[in-house]
Amino acid sequence: MQIGLVGLGKMGGNMRERIRDAGHTVIGFDTDPARSDVDHLSDLVDRLDGPCVVWVMVPAGNVTQQVIDQLGSLLKPGDVVVDGGNSRWTDDEKHARELGARGIGFVDAGVSGGVWGLENGYALMVGGEEEHVERLRPIFDALKPDGPYGYVHAGGVGAGHFAKMVHNGIEYAMMQAYAEGWELLEKAGSVDNVREVFRSWQGGTVIRSWLLDLAVDALDEDEHLQRLRGYAGDSGEGRWTVEAAIDNAVPLPAITASLFARFASRQEDSPQMKMVAALRNQFGGHAVESAKEA
Repeated sequence: MQIGLVGLGKMGGNMRERIRDAGHTVIGFDTDPARSDVDHLSDLVDRLDGPCVVWVMVPAGNVTQQVIDQLGSLLKPGDVVVDGGNSRWTDDEKHARELGARGIGFVDAGVSGGVWGLENGYALMVGGEEEHVERLRPIFDALKPDGPYGYVHAGGVGAGHFAKMVHNGIEYAMMQAYAEGWELLEKAGSVDNVREVFRSWQGGTVIRSWLLDLAVDALDEDEHLQRLRGYAGDSGEGRWTVEAAIDNAVPLPAITASLFARFASRQEDSPQMKMVAALRNQFGGHAVESAKEA
């Protein structure tokens, strides 16, 4: 299958490689010429055989809107656009209407896997009409992990990004729980080796997980996380999860508290946020701030 890919950063670049490894043709465009296969977005569209499929992997918000506006003027009826970034689900509905008016299909894909996706595969949560989603199944199969799990057609337009939003909200709460436990162990005078306590949990316990494995990796690199500032950013999806919970009258005390804990990290050097920052860097390559920058 042939596909265009717009945005070749940390995830987009690795996705291009994984799709190509599966035998498909990927034509990529990025504003960084060193990464790009073509000089302009119009060149990408020109090189695709119709009907075209273009996957967008750029920051949510204005950048995504600009790319979709450009694609709307370049593509033809019968083509399909996929938004694989972290867009808000309400934006998906808008984009589907705008492109649909031109006869262009739209699919939203929540993508999880971070910097490890090239090796391990990406979990995909997809929203859109069945005919558009099925056209992309070869690409989804190339990106997903091996085995029966890691892909779901979650529902209509917006369902993929809504599912990914909730996934990230849960992720916030899980990271916060590990961070709180780590800080308590560090403060308790009776525990001599916190890192090895975390390591002991990796086998046979009900709290073992990939996040726990990454926490141990982070502690192996910096045993007491002394090189990190206790600051953790948020990409917006935690906020959207809490807002959706309010709209639907669903209580989310753990996820809400984990979001507020990140806000607190911006007011002081929080020990818990050292662990959250370390985990975000481990699984997603997110930037961290050194303790010297505080």
